[in-house]
Amino acid sequence: MTNPFYDPYVLLSKVYSDGAHLKIALAETPVEELNRARTVKTVYGVLENDGYLSLCISAFAERSPKSAVRIVLKIALYWLIFLQKPRYMVTDTAVSLLKKMGKGGTAGFVNAFLRRFDVQQVAVPVGEEGLAVRSNFPLFAVRELTARYGERAESICMAKSHGVAVRFERGEEKYLSRPHEDTPFERLYLFKNFVRDEGFDRGDYTFQSVGSVGICSAVGAHANFLDACAAPGGKSVLLAKKCGYVTACELHAHRVELIKSYIRRMGVGNVTAVQADSSVFDPAFSEKFDGVLCDVPCSGLGTVAENPDLPLFKKEADIVQLTQVQLAILRNCARYLVRGGALYYSTCSLLDAENDGVVKQFLADAPFEAERITSPLAHEKTAYGLQFLPDTAYGAGFYVAKLRRKA
Repeated sequence: MTNPFYDPYVLLSKVYSDGAHLKIALAETPVEELNRARTVKTVYGVLENDGYLSLCISAFAERSPKSAVRIVLKIALYWLIFLQKPRYMVTDTAVSLLKKMGKGGTAGFVNAFLRRFDVQQVAVPVGEEGLAVRSNFPLFAVRELTARYGERAESICMAKSHGVAVRFERGEEKYLSRPHEDTPFERLYLFKNFVRDEGFDRGDYTFQSVGSVGICSAVGAHANFLDACAAPGGKSVLLAKKCGYVTACELHAHRVELIKSYIRRMGVGNVTAVQADSSVFDPAFSEKFDGVLCDVPCSGLGTVAENPDLPLFKKEADIVQLTQVQLAILRNCARYLVRGGALYYSTCSLLDAENDGVVKQFLADAPFEAERITSPLAHEKTAYGLQFLPDTAYGAGFYVAKLRRKA
């Protein structure tokens, strides 16, 4: 049996040091299967509490430790504070790992740190700074959410995932005896734990987020539909149920293959995946579709409950660059619509700049008008669309607007 901190350390090193996405690291990194659940819990727990654990380290370390030691300390502190493991066990495990990694010179520092650490002496800031530490949201996002939602910002930022979202095509009766939570969407349920079985490969069900299904719910029926940023393919496949034909575009070749694999697994015959840059005009698509969905690249801050690694490298300056990409995609894809066609714009963001802000810029010089939509899922109406917030949408935060090309 390996050191119980080793697998979490390897995974977290990929996230912290290499900038890898957590879910990709989990999928691609071999871990000890016997203790996979413990490893996953540790990794998610460290990332969900990254701000607080960093505060703990700065409160008791005379100098900032290097990356490897810092990661080991965060794992140890998570076990000590949140899992309430014995101090001697946590300390011995951390020191043992460092020695096996050839970093024995740091063992004394880590040993002394963990032995004198006292959680009661860690002073968490108050106000917006404190909420940023406790929630792991970037401070700039906390400030915007507080300005817009007041005291509710606390529940928005602290909202947790309600579980694994599973959308069924058939045979859900076999699974609904397990603890689950209903959603307002047809055949979409949330499970605390759900282990994939042969039903997944048969296309009986798929894993699809509340936000993804919620966006599809806002889309009407169309004869010829374009999903402009389609990977991994869940929305294209679901929209194929109410659209005559769906073209699924994706920028990167390997992600196009993901869509094709998704289409085959779900047995859908009216979706075609193509590689294309949706921000660059393709004459072959000019006024070809009566419906277009731009689910654009975004900050992802509405999905922090599911992706605790997302806030790590987010900076306020990044949002400006993102909005430029979002607007470019929206403006380009508008040219693919017939007169009277519907353009849907969506993000998994909570930030106004990425949502109504982009739509406002688009409408200022485009022959489109916002069209009111509704949803069975709890939401807030904005100037142009609907904002879904994590504290009332099962931990999911996203935005969708419907824009009609003027006839």
